[in-house]
Amino acid sequence: MPLVRISLNRRAGDFARRVGDSVHSAMVETLGIPEGDRFQIITQRDPGEIVYDSTFLDIERTDGIVIIQISLVAGRDRDVKSALYASIAERLSADLGIRREDVFISLMEAAPADFSFGNGEAQFAYHLPPHLQSS
Repeated sequence: MPLVRISLNRRAGDFARRVGDSVHSAMVETLGIPEGDRFQIITQRDPGEIVYDSTFLDIERTDGIVIIQISLVAGRDRDVKSALYASIAERLSADLGIRREDVFISLMEAAPADFSFGNGEAQFAYHLPPHLQSS
């Protein structure tokens, strides 16, 4: 059920969609979400519309930066989150040539009852799906 927002500078062709594919594959692998549980908002910006510090924490960033914000049900431990960050950076690097230094990820955790997937209902408020029962 994660909601993923991806922002990147404008690229030709289906590059942005392929970024989304790589991020989703990493989440399926590391978080155990179902393959069909894909909700993404991908925004391509003109140069200069993404503002970032090019050297924060001594990491050299370029205009190839990809900012990924993932809203998900709370409860995963630090090791799972670290594995997710590493998997996303590795996939984007291997699949699309994105520099690992240019992959910025932010997780936003919320309670299960904080999500509605349609019909005006909080589907996870009373019954968690199997992939969330152990998190």
